[in-house]
Amino acid sequence: MTNQVVIYSSSYCPYCIRALQLLDKKRAQAKVISVDGRVDLRREMSSKAGRTSVPQIWIGELYVGGCDELYALERSGRLGPLLSA
Repeated sequence: MTNQVVIYSSSYCPYCIRALQLLDKKRAQAKVISVDGRVDLRREMSSKAGRTSVPQIWIGELYVGGCDELYALERSGRLGPLLSA
């Protein structure tokens, strides 16, 4: 069993693109929720994450944060185990 990845994203955000590239490299299927032009989804994301910037990423029930935090998990060797837990 693998943890579901949820990422609130925007199509023109370079950090979103980088985060999705890393998840793709790790062969993680991500549920992408595009906030482009969607005030309701951006509000939902902000309510859950406490942040207004994208991307905002969850792995299972764990709130990861943004792109920098995702890459920090990768550098520390913790991303793979989180994805496959």
